[in-house]
Amino acid sequence: MSAIKRFLSSDNFWVSTFRDVLFAGVFIGAIALALYAYAGAWPPLVSVNGLSMDPHMHDGDLILIQKVDPAIIMTYDAAKDTGYRTFQDYGDVLVYRPFGRTDMTPVIHRAMTWVNESEPMWEGSVAATESGFVTRGDNNYLFDQSCGICPNTPVKPDWVLGVARVRIPYLGYVRSVLGIFGI
Repeated sequence: MSAIKRFLSSDNFWVSTFRDVLFAGVFIGAIALALYAYAGAWPPLVSVNGLSMDPHMHDGDLILIQKVDPAIIMTYDAAKDTGYRTFQDYGDVLVYRPFGRTDMTPVIHRAMTWVNESEPMWEGSVAATESGFVTRGDNNYLFDQSCGICPNTPVKPDWVLGVARVRIPYLGYVRSVLGIFGI
């Protein structure tokens, strides 16, 4: 009998335990690889922490994102003309790193408009220092650029990790708890 056949059919506690752990690892690895293949971004899943996207996304939701060409990101303003909606409102929901910094928690907010450099970001605002997206949470009255998230700076396309595609309720709590333990 070959070694592989003995390994697969062994009743020894340690061998069968190792076999089960190995199978689980391969299975989880295959799922992670499939998610990465779809998303084109790592991590392919992010959790919502906070209430800024209520009522369309809730604290503790797990969100599958997908990396897309920034040129095809649909803003709220442009989507109103076409009827394009995601998460029950116009435009795409972005996941981005403020200022492109990896040491900051990513933000998940809706792309409201695109602004070119030196144009005002909204009526009565300061001029944009660079071209980018003006963003806001669905439950917020202030743009990210008018508060402490990205003050006076539009979201540059290279800061965007991806666009939200699928919402899985409550599973983000599991990801958040595992993150506390460094997993």
